[in-house]
Amino acid sequence: QVQLVESGGGLVQAGGSLRLSCAASGRTFSMYAMAWFHQAPGKEREFVAFISWSGSSTDYADSVKGRFTISRDNAKNTVYLQMNSLEPEDTAVYYCATPTTARGVGRLRDEQTYGYWGQGTQVTVSS
Repeated sequence: QVQLVESGGGLVQAGGSLRLSCAASGRTFSMYAMAWFHQAPGKEREFVAFISWSGSSTDYADSVKGRFTISRDNAKNTVYLQMNSLEPEDTAVYYCATPTTARGVGRLRDEQTYGYWGQGTQVTVSS
């Protein structure tokens, strides 16, 4: 059974940084792409960042490009989201997700691509 457990959320002032972690278990981590989404209060869940199964390809939402960095450590079965220059608009619950299919995926920004989700971690950025 695939499990994803996020950690690292919290309260931070605008301009600050946080690093989110997502620990995966239940299958061979290195064979699957990973992604981060977020959901702000009253809004739909949105794509934030993607990393391919090999780690060679990444993609970011325009709103976080240049501020956030996604990475993975296959030895630790963990994906990270380094968030710098945080803004109040980044306040949301952050979820990691992974597809049911191994290796390459299409529509990587579409949440329907991802069959497994973590429980989420709250990030609050104060102004």
